[in-house]
Amino acid sequence: MAERDVSTVRFPDAGPPEDVEVLIVGAGPVGLSAAVELHARGVAVAVVDQAREATLVRAGAMGHTPRVVEHFRRWRVLQEIRDEWTFPPEWNKGIRLVTSLVGHELVPTPRPSFVDTGRGAAEEALRRPQTALVQVFLRHLARHGVRVSGGWRLTGLREDASGIEAIGESGGVIRARYVLGADGGSSTVRRLAGIARQGEHATEKRVRLVVRTGDLSGRIGPAPSGTNIVVNQRADGFLAAISPREWRVYAGPFPLDHEPTEAELLDTARAAFGFDLDLELASATTFYHATRIAETFRAGRVLLAGDAAHVRTPGGNLGEGFGDVVNLGWKLAAVLRGSAPEELLDSYDAERRRHNWRVADFALRRSRRTQATLADIRRIGVPDDADLSPDARQRREAIGTLLRESRLGGDGVTFDERYDDSPVIWYEDGQLDAEPPWRGDGYTDDPRPGHRAPNGVLDPYGGTLYDRIGNDFALLVLSADREAERAFAAEAAARRLPFTVVHLDGTGAGEVYDAPLVLVRPDQHVAWRGAALPEGGAAAVFDRVLGGSRVSPNWREPHMASYTEFYAPQGLRTRGTVIVVPGRGETQRTYTRLGKRLAADAYEVRIIDAPRIDQPDVLTRLGDALTEAAGGAARPLALLGADTGATALAALVASDDTSAPWWPDALVLAGPAGGATGATASWDEELDLRTHCPAHRAVLSGDEAFARDALAVPVPPELLDAAYGRAVELPHLVLVGDADPLVDRETLSRAVKAAPAARLAVVGGAHHDVLNDLQHRSVAAEIVSFLETLGNRLVPVISVESSTW
Repeated sequence: MAERDVSTVRFPDAGPPEDVEVLIVGAGPVGLSAAVELHARGVAVAVVDQAREATLVRAGAMGHTPRVVEHFRRWRVLQEIRDEWTFPPEWNKGIRLVTSLVGHELVPTPRPSFVDTGRGAAEEALRRPQTALVQVFLRHLARHGVRVSGGWRLTGLREDASGIEAIGESGGVIRARYVLGADGGSSTVRRLAGIARQGEHATEKRVRLVVRTGDLSGRIGPAPSGTNIVVNQRADGFLAAISPREWRVYAGPFPLDHEPTEAELLDTARAAFGFDLDLELASATTFYHATRIAETFRAGRVLLAGDAAHVRTPGGNLGEGFGDVVNLGWKLAAVLRGSAPEELLDSYDAERRRHNWRVADFALRRSRRTQATLADIRRIGVPDDADLSPDARQRREAIGTLLRESRLGGDGVTFDERYDDSPVIWYEDGQLDAEPPWRGDGYTDDPRPGHRAPNGVLDPYGGTLYDRIGNDFALLVLSADREAERAFAAEAAARRLPFTVVHLDGTGAGEVYDAPLVLVRPDQHVAWRGAALPEGGAAAVFDRVLGGSRVSPNWREPHMASYTEFYAPQGLRTRGTVIVVPGRGETQRTYTRLGKRLAADAYEVRIIDAPRIDQPDVLTRLGDALTEAAGGAARPLALLGADTGATALAALVASDDTSAPWWPDALVLAGPAGGATGATASWDEELDLRTHCPAHRAVLSGDEAFARDALAVPVPPELLDAAYGRAVELPHLVLVGDADPLVDRETLSRAVKAAPAARLAVVGGAHHDVLNDLQHRSVAAEIVSFLETLGNRLVPVISVESSTW
């Protein structure tokens, strides 16, 4: 019999990175899927887990709804998950209601049809054990270079204004912008964050068993039903195959203080199979029909998802965890990218916690209804499977009728993720008063704001609307008017939002969406719809959807902020931040070319004003400017100074104020000013002293704010003494041009040799503006190469083994 082994999935044992944008604690399906989601959105992410492996015997959820399959498809792991079957797929015959595995069917179950391929949804449900998902997610993350580290136990969290530190049991520290707790119902992250839970405690307990069998094919056939709900006098609940020789069985309920024996549990399992057989108890996991939901899903820089945020009566809780991930992923990415204010993250709690309470209340009601029906059935009495008498047949028919009449569907739980009390949805006038109440057992496509956008097939080759949207914001256009389309596209580009336009004329979608314009969020929820732009235009819509605040475009004029900023290209995770400090006479515009070049290599660049070296408190003012510019900066953080900007930085870090918000991971000093001055007789002479690059000479000549003759201003001796008087334990890259008369090469060389980790790089033919001379491409490449070594103990990625030149 075909069988695949995912009984144990080992987590990688490589250590986690020291610095990351989002640290995920918990390497279960929710934590790993969060890493998949965030990495796809360009976020630097890592995962840690205290365990070293995931085991099949604690199989967890196995059934995955069509909504979950939509997520698998967008994450590009669906086919790989399908391929990870652990028992032959032909065992999947729907969920059968039976008296035992070999007994009587109580309610007929429609069988899959080989010839009828019609279906009512774009995706279908799927059954795979959690370890199969974990294995697929781990492979996917490994292919994309995302670090997952087993055996790393979290013991502390320490938050400050710019980030949060996760402290490990062995003393290791990981710094992140945010920590996402996906570490289960007994979440350490939730406990350390001081987040309490609400909800009803259980009054009894149940046990989920995994039992191992021998070869049963002679008794149950080569292709038995893999998923069954058993109802008889001794057993009730799921009997579901995990592998050809491992099955999940439910036992109970038991009083809270009762510990059932192994014999007691195995007797229940045998009753579910319906015949006597040898069984080995592989695992027994207690669970409860109860609701425990965190009081908030966000506390500062700590976020919760999956069981860490909500535990409830079994049935779809893993799917709700995936829903958490999809809701949170685009919001975290937008905040980290600078496209949205941090307040957007509050909407994650507002939307998902309300939804989870609805689902939990429905699950508890359904469980109680099921238990009441079971009591009625047992009063009727479930006949022995061998009893074929007319009375037994009548009782089975009566039981089947009871089951049909009491059965509640779950379409609303699957698809109705409506967010009807959200601060980031543009609701229509009167919409919330007119909407029908949420029902867990029913669902009809609803295109109004706050609802999951109806999905459907767009082309004859099977492509769906969600395929077309991908990870983007999407404007669905069902009219010939292009004005709104252009307005939304321009506003999205200004805010650096992933955005696409989908033209749906002639697809039949107009009958579903009932509006010519529909804005869909990256989590496939309708954010706004209308016939025309509202007052305030597309900007007003995005203001609401992104948390009520306008954000900056990719390049900000200096008068709009105290620093100019350049971002990594859309879709690439930010590899770190570089804060540039100009020198004498220079402005923020002086370093536009450098900013764009470093940003193209996925570094965020922030350029502040040049320090006024004639002010006695120049270092205090510089520290204040760096503190502002370092706010929310992705690590590693490098400070890059030119001329007196370099000298002032060297003096500032000599204070060894490692607790300062701006304290860097590395320093780049370009043409640090020495004692020499650069007085010149003309502008052309000053340009010759600075740079021979025609493009940069034009930039300087055209910048009205540039202060000419500034190189004639001497550097205060006390600033030079502070800059060169003390070696600092920071990685340094020092760049000087060999045609630069203003650099004190002898003093600089001594300082570099005295530093614990410094390199002096001399640029052939370059002048004082070494960052902006003819060699600017090579200089930028040298800076990037240096930055790339910061995560590798300053060891270059490339080494030359042999060369003939």
